[in-house]
Amino acid sequence: MIAKDLRVGVRSVERWRRAWREGGMEALRSAGPANSPTVTDAQFAVLEEELGRGPSAHGFEDERWTLARSER
Repeated sequence: MIAKDLRVGVRSVERWRRAWREGGMEALRSAGPANSPTVTDAQFAVLEEELGRGPSAHGFEDERWTLARSER
């Protein structure tokens, strides 16, 4: 019932319960993200620049990013 209410798998609930039994509330504290970002600062700068150029600079017919786009 807990797994269904939380919309997670039963194994996740079992893992959390085992961690709680073995280490108390501290064991349930988040350790942060599981991995580091895959985009470097330099790549992010390029992305930001390209986004700033707008959709039409990338071949789209208008300036709205939020429209559903079909394969080109």
